[in-house]
Amino acid sequence: MTEAALSRQVEAELGLFEYPAADWVRPVRGPDGTPVKNVVIVGGGQAGLTVAFGLRQERISGVVVLDENPDGLEGPWITYARMITLRTLKFLTGPDLGVPSLTFRRWHAARYGDDAWDRLVRIDKADWMKYLVWFRRTLNLPVHNNTRLARVEPAGGLWSLHLETQSGPEILLTREVVLATGLEGAGARRVPDFVRTRLPPGTWAHTADAIDFVALAGRRVAVMGGGSSAYDNAATALEHGAATVDMFIRRDTVPMINPYRALESNGFWGNFADLDDAARWRFMHRLMSFPMPPPQDSVERVTRHKNARLHFGTSILDAEPGLRLRTPSGWHEADFLILGTGFGANLEDRPELSVIARHIATWRDRHVPPPGKTGADMARYPYVGPGYELIEKTPGTMPGLRRIRMFNAGALVSSGPTATGLNGMPFGLPRLIRHISCDFLRDQAMEFLEEFETYDEPDAWETVRTTEENAP
Repeated sequence: MTEAALSRQVEAELGLFEYPAADWVRPVRGPDGTPVKNVVIVGGGQAGLTVAFGLRQERISGVVVLDENPDGLEGPWITYARMITLRTLKFLTGPDLGVPSLTFRRWHAARYGDDAWDRLVRIDKADWMKYLVWFRRTLNLPVHNNTRLARVEPAGGLWSLHLETQSGPEILLTREVVLATGLEGAGARRVPDFVRTRLPPGTWAHTADAIDFVALAGRRVAVMGGGSSAYDNAATALEHGAATVDMFIRRDTVPMINPYRALESNGFWGNFADLDDAARWRFMHRLMSFPMPPPQDSVERVTRHKNARLHFGTSILDAEPGLRLRTPSGWHEADFLILGTGFGANLEDRPELSVIARHIATWRDRHVPPPGKTGADMARYPYVGPGYELIEKTPGTMPGLRRIRMFNAGALVSSGPTATGLNGMPFGLPRLIRHISCDFLRDQAMEFLEEFETYDEPDAWETVRTTEENAP
């Protein structure tokens, strides 16, 4: 079977779920008659595409997906994700939403043959991107590329999205917003102050930045951090001919325990958001206290090089132009520094949320953790509702916040790991779609009710029978 034949099979399978077929959310217009979108999804990666597909299956129209990247470069997979393969098992599903022919496995077999799937251990990241492109094309999803959300503002009962496009600034009105913006969606890249203020631009980069690894050939590279991305970037530098790569890792050893393995159950993934605040906080405090182990192949990509040095139990404490890095054992000289320091959660760091951030409740506003279970980082996470909706810090000041949904890393403490990664997607997406659908029913329930109370149209078979009885 070819990819084209598989796309036709997808169309046939989707036709099996055509009842009820009609779009049911009635369009609205803005104060000046401007058409209003029902849902705008910010982010055209795997989550954003799947949300758009799920809404279509729910027969909700008026949906558009925005992505700031060019077509085919959405998400991290062929930009700043520098691993060789995905870190999840090849059997995991997600974007397909239960439609067999939309699974990665079916696409892989169509492209490479059934035997290739048997030989596959983990999914090649470039293949995952190709699959997502095929997924988008097959479903004809409404993605607008090269479009960046600059600012969200309330507009009566709607939301006004200020966009930067290739044609210039635009404003889009919508009833609901889904922020499917990944790991960086609730904050910013973590950069130590001494790096940001003391080192010149061009001498350092975060792992999520565009890095010219070719230019690092023959150079001395330092990497700060010991997580998966730190190892992947160190390996990429080595593979591009770096003279030396020194990794400075706070931990004394490579972590061996993956805490997510203990939570892999339908019950946890599907129902975590319904637990009380105290239980959710304790679960996430425990989860986030464990350092995630890097994949073995990521570590081996580094250690196989003789010019790689791993400094465990060694933090970078300060820096000077030059490039000189201070550690507990003294100063280290390098030509370029890569920060594998991850992402923070701080809504004030999100420019698109600048108008509304101060109105959004965080866990600091809603929960007082017990002694020994505190965490400043966790407290900064937004306190989102069961449908990933933002909640007002002070009730009544911005009631429309519940129509903005944070389906990204910002939902971690509130909803568990269901809004990022493939593991949680089959559980998080149906919940999100259900709550959006419920919003629209509430919006027009009274209108439906008025029409229903006067509904008197004969059913189709009755019309046929009456016609036959009256025939001469």
